[in-house]
Amino acid sequence: MFNPKTERIKKLAELYPDVILELENIFGKSANIYIDWQNVIHRQEKIKWHFHTKRMKQFFNSFDVIQSVKIYTGTLEGDAKSEEQIEELKNFKYIVSTKPVKLIPLSIDVSSISNNSPDILKNFIDKNLLSKLDLETVEFLNGKLFDLNKRGVLKIEKPKCNFDVELAMDIQKDIDSDSVDNFIILSGDSDFADPIKRIKNNDKNAIIFSISGKVTPELNQLDVFIFDIKKIKEFICWPKEIPQTIISKIG
Repeated sequence: MFNPKTERIKKLAELYPDVILELENIFGKSANIYIDWQNVIHRQEKIKWHFHTKRMKQFFNSFDVIQSVKIYTGTLEGDAKSEEQIEELKNFKYIVSTKPVKLIPLSIDVSSISNNSPDILKNFIDKNLLSKLDLETVEFLNGKLFDLNKRGVLKIEKPKCNFDVELAMDIQKDIDSDSVDNFIILSGDSDFADPIKRIKNNDKNAIIFSISGKVTPELNQLDVFIFDIKKIKEFICWPKEIPQTIISKIG
């Protein structure tokens, strides 16, 4: 049953009753939500709006069949803002799984290669795309890297923090407990193909919350239901990103 936790959620629900009804059917009698935050935050750049963690939790809490909302995100050790964000998530009553973000050093030093060599670029550009770049483009990009080298920049650090193992283990625990019928995974990463197979093999329901058309082919092949997260944008985006036409109706 839907019991809006804030007045704004209540007013939005009156504007989008079909979405609320669809979610009630998706969540069914009992559901857990698993949010691969490391995957989600990268999607924000493509959809041009942002997920507001407090509003997300308030919205999901409005469905009394939701047993838990689990979120998986890395911590930049020693970074005050990152550590504060983890504490915020805990204060919002998420079940938080976190671990240190690894910073992988990648060389951009082109001093030892010819200006038309793709050896450094292949660490950053998909090989299929790189193979389609003409020689002039490769030389241009290497030239830009050389400009950085002259300023003393010889490497960059690529953050890495995957939670496919932790998320899969939690899903398996919840399958074994037999306490939940519907498993809602907020992600679009193909790493979760195996957990989804386990869910379906145990006669449970797996649902992907993602951007329509943005789920990897591996997940599409599993015949899993995909809910377009854009349908609930106004409920979970940053308040300033709610369209003014909607703000005028809800106050």
